[in-house]
Amino acid sequence: MAATNDPERAAKRALRTRLLAERRERSQRERDRAGSAIRDALLGLPRLAAAGTVACYYSVGGEPGTRELVDALRGRGTRVLLPVFLPDGSLDWADYDGPAGLAPAGHGLLEPTGRRYGVGALDRAEAVVCPAVAVDRRGTRMGRGAGCYDRALPLRGPSTPAIAVVHDEEFVDLLPSEAHDRPVDAVVTPGGGLRVFDPESAVWTGDHPG
Repeated sequence: MAATNDPERAAKRALRTRLLAERRERSQRERDRAGSAIRDALLGLPRLAAAGTVACYYSVGGEPGTRELVDALRGRGTRVLLPVFLPDGSLDWADYDGPAGLAPAGHGLLEPTGRRYGVGALDRAEAVVCPAVAVDRRGTRMGRGAGCYDRALPLRGPSTPAIAVVHDEEFVDLLPSEAHDRPVDAVVTPGGGLRVFDPESAVWTGDHPG
């Protein structure tokens, strides 16, 4: 018998395929412009300005650029953790020490080559900037399908916001979702800047549950 979530899974697969194809068509000029806008929007966020450690990712291909962001964070003294993809689909984390400290990895990614701190290192971060293929207005995040960030995001601290980065057209009204999908607390787009889904949440107010 087919699983009850097969229609949602098929809809996600089709949407993901279309959006990734559109990303591949983006010009380098458009990608550079998006990266500058993402950098400016997030550097102006008080939560990141006060953070000693930020977990981020090093953008590749048609992803909205984060390379300017990670260099700017590191340049002002913030410790930046980047993911290292493990065979079981989990994410390890290591320091970003500049472009020279990165090496090619699978699927066209660039990963830090220094000491790894383990999958639990995400709880050291005061903000997590994560990749997405699309995000909807509920905070539902659609990734590339491997589930890496669905596994990683629950390991962050209780007052640590997860902020997804997408192109403007990838912030949509409603996404198909499955039970394992982990929502994010905010989304940033090049044209729209930062949108917070629940400003009263502990991740923005600084209140700790309990």
